[in-house]
This record gives sequence, C-alpha cells and structure tokens, in this order.
Amino acid sequence: MANTFKLKSKANVGVTTVGIYTSPAATTTVVIGITCANISGQSINVGIGVSRGTNGEDIQLLKSVPIPQGSSLEVMSGNKLVIQPADTVTAESNVTSSLDVALTIMEIT
Repeated sequence: MANTFKLKSKANVGVTTVGIYTSPAATTTVVIGITCANISGQSINVGIGVSRGTNGEDIQLLKSVPIPQGSSLEVMSGNKLVIQPADTVTAESNVTSSLDVALTIMEIT
C-alpha cells in the first residue's frame, strides 16, 4: 500500500462547474486541504462539491460562499475528506475566470 502526497490545482475557474481532481481507479484519496483564492477585481461566491462517480449522490461542501476581492478561503480547516475511485472534487464561481483552487491530497494505492 503506497501513500503519495500531491497538489492538484485549477486556475481561472468560473461560472461553469469544473472538476479539480478525480480519484483514479483502485485509489482511495484523502483530501487534506482545499484553498480557494479570489483572483478577480470584485467579491465572488464559490461552490465546492463532490460528484460521486460510483453512486450519483453528488454533494455540496460549500454553496455560494462569499470570498472578498483579493482574499482566499481555507475550506478544510483541519478536517479530512475521503473520496473513492471515480469521485470528483468540483468547483465553481459566480464570476467568469475569478477563482483559483488548490487541493492537497494523499492518494492511497
């Protein structure tokens, strides 16, 4: 069983929900941290979710949470999130190309 720490990121997230990271087959992933940075010139509202590839029970971790101009938000704050193979961490913003997202993860294979 191998444990590998990784950083996964997506720049310029906007109004369309995008996948930040999908857990590979035969891999359980522990999300250690999620950081969202507002890179726009105005306040934005962000959403972070998990699209459950295996059972279709998509969930929202954040929904329309405001991030002021020039600020960032640490989503996990000491908690962990375990995702299974084919699950995808997603992000969106209410403003085009306004959000950078970074995930700190550990893959267990």
